[in-house]
Amino acid sequence: MTRIHALGHYQPEQVLTNDDLATMVETNDAWIRQRTGIATRRIAREESVADLATTAAGKALAGAGLAPEEIGLVVVATCSARDRVPSIAARVAGELGIPDAVTFDLNNGCAGFTTALATADHAVRAGAARHALVIGAEKMSDITDWTDRASCVLLGDGAGAAVLGAGGPEDGIGPVVWGSDPSRRDAVRVEGEWQPQFAQEGQTVFRWATTELAPIARQACERAGVSPAELGGIVTHQANLRIIESLARRLDAPNAVVATDVVDSGNTSAASVPLALAKLVERREIPAGAPVLLFAFGGGLSWAGQVVRCP
Repeated sequence: MTRIHALGHYQPEQVLTNDDLATMVETNDAWIRQRTGIATRRIAREESVADLATTAAGKALAGAGLAPEEIGLVVVATCSARDRVPSIAARVAGELGIPDAVTFDLNNGCAGFTTALATADHAVRAGAARHALVIGAEKMSDITDWTDRASCVLLGDGAGAAVLGAGGPEDGIGPVVWGSDPSRRDAVRVEGEWQPQFAQEGQTVFRWATTELAPIARQACERAGVSPAELGGIVTHQANLRIIESLARRLDAPNAVVATDVVDSGNTSAASVPLALAKLVERREIPAGAPVLLFAFGGGLSWAGQVVRCP
């Protein structure tokens, strides 16, 4: 099996509070907290998606104790990169001195990291790479409509990364559960030829996430042979605190630590799962070796999730 050797995360220094947003659009702290649970988010000014990804990836690589040349695959999940070629993954590899890895970006919206994690897991299992570096990195502030109070209060910037490699039969990454509902593909969008902007049908996404996703997330547990009661942690896409709490209740995992990084970081799209997971591990809120459900969902409408063992 494949296991996560180490994690890393990075967020820019600038904090944007709800009170700050109230000076930009017609909103207030109470309105934002009540509907989203978000208190603050981080905003990158000069840093690019590649900068965020490289810093998080460098921390994960150092934590794994691996040399750059030992990485055979670099995958970056992002939907906010302005540049198309070279890929963000290639830029990260160049900055970290990774000499000849396969590098590519993957865009599956907010489900990007868990999709990329499964892709890299499959590559390691198949022997196509010995070690892989998987990154979720977003600069959502670049694609935010700062005049739309319904969406600008949601989004933040950041990155999280994981180093994967071969592991034993008990400490690996479980089978992925993934899919999409293209009939509702327009519910979350980043559209526009020269200056794309994030937009969504918030009520459509909320109803979908709170009514249809819990059984799919439970399938990831079943495929891994882990009951929800055995979970040490639940890390879902950090879209909205009300969605996170609804999913956790429906999963009925009484012993699990539930990630709520959305309160401090906002919605960082493909970065949200690795960012939240890395913080929980750094604070040792989940014991090493404990099973953790990762489950992300978003534009497409798509989803992807798996149970992993906490590094």
